[in-house]
Amino acid sequence: MTINLKQWITEHKIDEVECIVPDINGVQRGKVLPAKKFLSSVSDGSLRIPGSVFICTIDGHYPDDIGDIWDKDPDRILVPDPDTIRVAPGFSTPTAFVIADAFNSDGSEVNIAPRALLKKVLALYAERGWRPIIAPEVEFYLVSPNTDPDFPLTPPTGQSGRSENASQPYGLEAMNEYEDIIDHIYDDCELMGLDIDTMIHEMGPAQLEINFLHGDPLRLADEVFLFKRVVRNVARQHGVYATFMANPMSGQPGSSMHIHQSVVDIETGRNLFATANGRDSAMFRSYVAGLVRFMPQIAPMWAPNVNSFRRMRPDSAAPINGHWGIDNRSCGFRVPISDKANRRVENRLPGADANPYLAIIASLLCGYIGMTDRMVPPKPITGSAYNRARTLPRTLEAALDRFSSCKKVRNLLGDDFFEIFFAVKDYELFNYQSVVSSWEREHLLMRV
Repeated sequence: MTINLKQWITEHKIDEVECIVPDINGVQRGKVLPAKKFLSSVSDGSLRIPGSVFICTIDGHYPDDIGDIWDKDPDRILVPDPDTIRVAPGFSTPTAFVIADAFNSDGSEVNIAPRALLKKVLALYAERGWRPIIAPEVEFYLVSPNTDPDFPLTPPTGQSGRSENASQPYGLEAMNEYEDIIDHIYDDCELMGLDIDTMIHEMGPAQLEINFLHGDPLRLADEVFLFKRVVRNVARQHGVYATFMANPMSGQPGSSMHIHQSVVDIETGRNLFATANGRDSAMFRSYVAGLVRFMPQIAPMWAPNVNSFRRMRPDSAAPINGHWGIDNRSCGFRVPISDKANRRVENRLPGADANPYLAIIASLLCGYIGMTDRMVPPKPITGSAYNRARTLPRTLEAALDRFSSCKKVRNLLGDDFFEIFFAVKDYELFNYQSVVSSWEREHLLMRV
């Protein structure tokens, strides 16, 4: 049942509302309004925002040379999704978060908005009587405050008064070092109604992972989107930073956003990835084939930043190719051991820095193409995939070259999104390549 916004705001004694839209990078943008103004604006359709918020680069600029697609910047009408409204923790004034969709003046949704694109992909599944189910796992680092970008990040001091300096995967005592932060994250997530499950200590120093309960892809994209904000806010309240960069510290493992996924029949709820006798179904194998074939081609959707590709290194707990295997964590696509009701594939390619909407879109769309085209996957591999040739792009530049020519995905998502997303990423890449790094100054200044 859809929530009544006015009733909910009254019951929770909300004074202010943050009306949020995810931009193309997954950054939260929007407006803050007094609760009464928010309700009246929703009622009369005057809640608006410039459409250019969807094409911001990560450094807050706009790409050049897209005038033929985005030649003007008219206001878009914001329509909040009532089911996303939540109490916003950590504010002195009672505040709520709500995620909004953006519409053009003709009533159509903005066709490059990440949330609208995910709904479009879910509609493709629904037309065939399918419903995808996902469960994200998101990793992040806690680091000491860093106000000078020329200095490397370092692990924060824990409750013992010391900083971690070694890998502690699944370390319980290492988790206890940050018990106050972890408890605060759980409390805020509970207040917001985010369906998080377990938290573990990952391989890096002060690196944590949170697992989300499986469910609807749109709802979980919303939850991951808001979860990042919660974690960063909680960390700051405890005097540290939280970062979802794919690889924030040299020599340490990167942070991923693994996505477990399956597909069920809408009418019966039966998992379509398994046969009645518990074997892998033909649809399951075709889904995997779509992932193997197309995910490497659209890497910028799940590895969107120059830093993303530092994570994908041999023997780094991140994949370097698109192989698949049974319970094999060196592969890009892992099939966990499970019964037929829980048959699924884990997509291990996306980084924690990815826009959750676009990473989920990429995964679901590649699997969808595999199923509709009845693709056949290569044989699953045994042994370490790190012993196989690298098939994933090494840089954002190489990834963008592949992305621009992936016609199968482009035809389903639309030319506007492909061209604008490419322009945003190309602009960011140009700016990055214009910076002279400390490594260059260190090794080239007096030697070349």
